[in-house]
Amino acid sequence: MFRLKTHALRDTLIALAGTMAIATTVVTPALAQDAAKDYPSKPIVLIVPYAAGGSSDTRARQLGQKLSQYLGKAVVVDNKPGAGGNIGTDFIARAAPDGY
Repeated sequence: MFRLKTHALRDTLIALAGTMAIATTVVTPALAQDAAKDYPSKPIVLIVPYAAGGSSDTRARQLGQKLSQYLGKAVVVDNKPGAGGNIGTDFIARAAPDGY
């Protein structure tokens, strides 16, 4: 008798979990669309780990200009040259996560 109640409880919990998963699948895209309207909400900073004036810098500025036109937000190119790109890479690795 106890085993029958345990199975019934388990089946109920599985059904409840399935219902919640379906509800989450339906609601989450609607919430994501609302959040995407304001994204990005601040300027984007592109870190280039090489000196200004080089091919990497030129390409990053071209990319930044196109992104700025597409997103309607400012894109700033920030050069962090030195140590064969390690200074810029280290700067990115230590940056606080901000979703950008």
